[in-house]
Amino acid sequence: MIPVSDFAGHRVLVLGLGRSGLSAARALRAGGAEVLCWDDGAAGRAAAGSEGLTLHDPMGKGALDGVACLVTSPGIAHLYPAPHRAIAAAMEAGIPVDNDIGLFFRSLGQGDWVHHDTPPRVIAVTGTNGKSTTAALIAHVLTEAGTPTELAGNIGRGVLDLDPPADGAVIVLELSSYQTELARALTPDIAVFTNLSPDHLDRHGGMGGYFAAKRRLFSEGGPDRAIVGVDEPEGRFLANQLAEGPGDGRLIRVSSGKLVGPGWDISTRKGWLSEWRKGRQIASIDLRAMPGLPGAHNQQNAACAYAAVRALGLAPRVIEDALASFRGLPHRSQRVAEIGGVSFVNDSKATNVDAAIKALSAFPRIRWICGGLAKEGGMEALAAAAGNVAKAYVIGREAEGFALGLGDLPHEVCGEMATAVARAAAEAEPGDTVLLAPAAASFDQYDNFEKRGDDFIAQVGKLSG
Repeated sequence: MIPVSDFAGHRVLVLGLGRSGLSAARALRAGGAEVLCWDDGAAGRAAAGSEGLTLHDPMGKGALDGVACLVTSPGIAHLYPAPHRAIAAAMEAGIPVDNDIGLFFRSLGQGDWVHHDTPPRVIAVTGTNGKSTTAALIAHVLTEAGTPTELAGNIGRGVLDLDPPADGAVIVLELSSYQTELARALTPDIAVFTNLSPDHLDRHGGMGGYFAAKRRLFSEGGPDRAIVGVDEPEGRFLANQLAEGPGDGRLIRVSSGKLVGPGWDISTRKGWLSEWRKGRQIASIDLRAMPGLPGAHNQQNAACAYAAVRALGLAPRVIEDALASFRGLPHRSQRVAEIGGVSFVNDSKATNVDAAIKALSAFPRIRWICGGLAKEGGMEALAAAAGNVAKAYVIGREAEGFALGLGDLPHEVCGEMATAVARAAAEAEPGDTVLLAPAAASFDQYDNFEKRGDDFIAQVGKLSG
């Protein structure tokens, strides 16, 4: 645990008692704060009560009196589409609102750091797609190189549940827009922006607000090194805002196209990763045969991870060997089985259109399982990118409506995962890939995308059983 001592002797209200909320409450209590807790759900309140935390309804008369800070969980809206009423009341009363990420950055440099020969460093990764894989790749490469490493944030452990970092350690954080938008302190040593495409637009009031939430990672504290994917206009804008000139070595640009200029660039083209500095090629890596990095989108993730660890001084050959041993993450281009020459791939994390488009480009002939709680816009682009799809098998409570957006693409409305897997497997031919890439959220049928992916794996297991 990383104790939060800034509020020792003061009252702090923690709103939302899931993983991050309970972690924040524990860390604040360990740092000497008087911690008050609330969750609108009975299960969250019960979890806090079982740990001896004090429950305190923030909406009672005078409930916010004497509160020095309100710490909220990422999933609770604080601005759009409407702020939670407790957050609105705190803001009206002038009470600072923060989250566990802000507390983490405020508290990380305390404790034993004064005794470290090499201060620990933080790499923070954000973006729309690929940030989980990029963060995991960075942590994997560093671990393989012998560097003490911890992985947390939107993946793995809560940030305040981390162990105090050792001398020379690196903490790798995956940060969502929900986390970066509200954190009052954001001071990573290295910040990574993978890409941007429409997602969570209702929460951020549109694309401008969504991009602004991501951009805070680079603007609030000013990282020593910024790694920016520049294949979208927002990434090019961000890179331009950060660099003092074309040759500014504090910025590393990452692209799937050719980047040759006076600066520090990483590109991936046709499966090859190339590093360029001051117009000269420094290194190249063949990613095509690496089993944990299928498709151009995973090669882009590898490029971002490569840039981050190169910024820490790792040698290209060391990085290449570590990338080759990476086996991927569950629910992200995860190869589940091969049955009768047919591959089964679980990409349940492809919860938006752009992520699904990238998954569809990774395999030559696809039996595509898609559908769920559709997000705003993009279905036209999804249908246009389905050139590798032999047939779609649509799941979800609104499967028929989702199927209408697929246009002339051959499809079958299946509704349930079991039906979709069985039908796709029955019609697949050797060389085909049965791919779960939903292009939609899971909440119409599952608690989260992990549960959806687990169901896919279970259904595939029945085929091989």
